[in-house]
Amino acid sequence: MTQAHTSPTLGRLRDPSFWADWTAAVALVLLIIVFSIASPVFLTVGNVQALLLAAAILVVLTIGQTYVILTGGIDLSVASILTLGSVVLGQAYSRGWGIGVACLLAIAAGALLGLINGLVIAKGKITDFIVTLGSLSAAAGAALVLSDGKPVQIASPFLLRFATGGLGLISYFVILAAIIAIIAHIVLFHNRFGTHLLATGGDTEAARATGINTDRMKIMAYMISGCLAGIASIMLTARVGAAEPASNTSFLLNSVAAVVLGGVSLFGGRGTVAGPVIGALLLTALVNGLTLLSVSQFYQPLAVGIVVVLAALLMRYQQ
Repeated sequence: MTQAHTSPTLGRLRDPSFWADWTAAVALVLLIIVFSIASPVFLTVGNVQALLLAAAILVVLTIGQTYVILTGGIDLSVASILTLGSVVLGQAYSRGWGIGVACLLAIAAGALLGLINGLVIAKGKITDFIVTLGSLSAAAGAALVLSDGKPVQIASPFLLRFATGGLGLISYFVILAAIIAIIAHIVLFHNRFGTHLLATGGDTEAARATGINTDRMKIMAYMISGCLAGIASIMLTARVGAAEPASNTSFLLNSVAAVVLGGVSLFGGRGTVAGPVIGALLLTALVNGLTLLSVSQFYQPLAVGIVVVLAALLMRYQQ
């Protein structure tokens, strides 16, 4: 009786696809154990707060990237949209438009670029890689033109409270990222829109044959990604206290890496929101732990790359 009862569980543990589904969670637990042993600072309240604060921006970007990848696409422009959103915010605020209007303009700029990406991909029938690669360059260039290549300092009490305040030990950044993740999960798995989005990524022709407007699904996915990049730009601006026109490509690489670590199929149609969120936490914890151990910053991208490649190798068992 006991053997029959435990056999399915043991069989599941031997299945590589099981570990592919739980790659990020297992790796995060292992990282926490290793780094907490190697550095007594790692699990202190202050460091955990700093880690979650740093991860929040990546989590927001990763959720947008997840929606795009679930349609079978990829958004290479998220880092540049984030930069452009920050510059738009800075330029609007410096002209006295008020922080509320400036933040709305940053989100609108991100949504507009996402809409353009989606329209060109869905209606123009051009591959997402080429379109978003062009958008990456165009948005980065627009940010430099608007700012004249100069950062804008933003002394906004609202953004300062947003970046440093919170409810108890939980920062506003973390609360916002958690709310976005919960909404994204509900929309994806408890809503007709999410069902149609997953169907579009799973088999576009079959989804179109059942009456789903697959072009609309793709456009909406890129708009969501752009909108969330705009929200992330507000968070980044609040954190650094300035609108920086220099694009940070690590956000792009890490957003895709987090999605891969989270078990989302790069072919579309299969994935979760929780997985990529854990993937974002994993990447942030990895960099944080290596920094605490005084590992050179030159080695940190190498470590991230190795982790992502190993995750991709596991993902092949999901297909």
